[in-house]
Amino acid sequence: MHDTIIHGGSIFDGAGREGFTGDVAVKDGVIVAVGERITEPARQVIDADGAIVTPAWVDIHTHYDGQVTWDPTLAPSSWHGVTTVVMGNCGVGFAPAAPDRREWLIGLMEGVEDIPGTALAEGLRWGWESFPEFLDFLDAQELALDVATQVPHGAVRGYVMGERGARNEPATPDDVAAMAKIVREGIEAGALGVSTSRTIAHRAIDGEPVPGTYAAEEELFGMGRALAQAGAGVFELAPAGVMGEDLAAADREMDWMRRLAGEIDRPVTFALLQHDVDPDQWKRMLDLALEAYDDGVPVRPQVAGRPLGLLLGLQTFHPLRDRPTYLALEALPLDEKVARLHDPAVRAAILSERAERKEGIEAVVKLGLDRIFQLGEPPDYEPPREASIAALAERDGRDPWDLFYDLLLENDGRELLLRPLLGYSNFTQDPIREMVLHPTSALGLGDGGAHVGAICDASIETYMLTHWVRDRTRGERLPVELVVRKMTSDTAALYGMHDRGTVEVTKKADLNVIDLDHLVLHRPEMHYDLPGGARRLLQVADGYVATIVSGKVTRRDGHDTGARPGALVRGSQAA
Repeated sequence: MHDTIIHGGSIFDGAGREGFTGDVAVKDGVIVAVGERITEPARQVIDADGAIVTPAWVDIHTHYDGQVTWDPTLAPSSWHGVTTVVMGNCGVGFAPAAPDRREWLIGLMEGVEDIPGTALAEGLRWGWESFPEFLDFLDAQELALDVATQVPHGAVRGYVMGERGARNEPATPDDVAAMAKIVREGIEAGALGVSTSRTIAHRAIDGEPVPGTYAAEEELFGMGRALAQAGAGVFELAPAGVMGEDLAAADREMDWMRRLAGEIDRPVTFALLQHDVDPDQWKRMLDLALEAYDDGVPVRPQVAGRPLGLLLGLQTFHPLRDRPTYLALEALPLDEKVARLHDPAVRAAILSERAERKEGIEAVVKLGLDRIFQLGEPPDYEPPREASIAALAERDGRDPWDLFYDLLLENDGRELLLRPLLGYSNFTQDPIREMVLHPTSALGLGDGGAHVGAICDASIETYMLTHWVRDRTRGERLPVELVVRKMTSDTAALYGMHDRGTVEVTKKADLNVIDLDHLVLHRPEMHYDLPGGARRLLQVADGYVATIVSGKVTRRDGHDTGARPGALVRGSQAA
């Protein structure tokens, strides 16, 4: 008797083949049969008539490093069909962790990934010092989905070099050797890679760039060679210039990444996004990645499925917040603040003031009203230029800031507006489509668990189906079989997880049953449910009939079943 049969769905197998109608049988956590009609009995049958059946999503770019110690569901990623997450990205994480450096690691994560330090300080359950001990801690957790992690350069540098590492002082040869030893021990204990960050946009809460931002090549290669010695692992990074803060950085970064990948014969995957400073730079980076790919060098750009968008509002941040009259109201409870903002005298004062000129990275994040849009319900992440606040105001003969002020107050002050920050320079997602289609690219950068006060992109997997497969009207769509492959077998294989990612006999039974016709991605909302009542933006979806992890249904019709079959992914997994 089978444990579960999924009956009559349109199966998209994750390998990129066209869909077909059939059944999937599961027993003891693996797929045991796939066919047009499976007649053997089963303990439960899931009716998938009218739905699609896919491998469950493998999200390779998350930051649940702290949340995993208090939240077994890793929301919101698990709400969107994700059953495997990779943490430890961008050089930040919580292991190794000397007892006297824990507070510093929290400040590093808070600054880089916008996870409230109060939530981390209250919610984190420490139980390790070394990286192998961290993996043992994860191995003991009861989880609704599988977790994998990487060795974060920032934590390693702080552990080996102390304050010298935290302050980005040059590493000595002994420092490099000690860091490489930790990386190798982590890989041999089960980490899936090592990560670093080189963008000045990533800073600790005290303003210091992430440890390793200015690391010399020998330090980077030292960690990479540890992967080669262990014979496993991926080298992941946020490169210099990813936000356009250094236009000359792209070629320099690609040069050393290619040489490193060629020397160690391990994948090097880096964040690639379109930015406004040079809107066509991504094309050159893809060309260089393809040259490496054709030469057999595993350099893999990691791209996003929708623009990285800041959500603006009274509960997050907005371009009026630096004006003196508004600053005086900032600390008020939301309802009281909204009442004060309705006062005509307060309104007139705020609109008469101007903010100071921004410098550095804040100058790159421009908040002009020609780049800000109403989000809508369901949210529109590909708005036309003529839908900007500035364009709407010009159409209606209004002052744009006056209109913006009104929009902030809608929905009792809970309104959210969209500023597409990266990936939307030309007011179209066509560049994103090209990046997703590129043979070297890996789909990622949803940042689940991170940037919770301004960004909510952990729902990208759902968006790939609603927008790119079904709903897009302002350009070409993408075929469902390609989108499913990009979120399953492609991401799993990059990180060596060959036991999952396709609907095939003997593969791990991680599956989604989705009512694609009625799949709805709702607008994000602010919640105050992190430890200590800290805030985070959350986004829900309707249409996930069932999500299955190792043969157990963990979510049914949008609700947690209480099943906890998730586990730590230790090292590369054989098919």
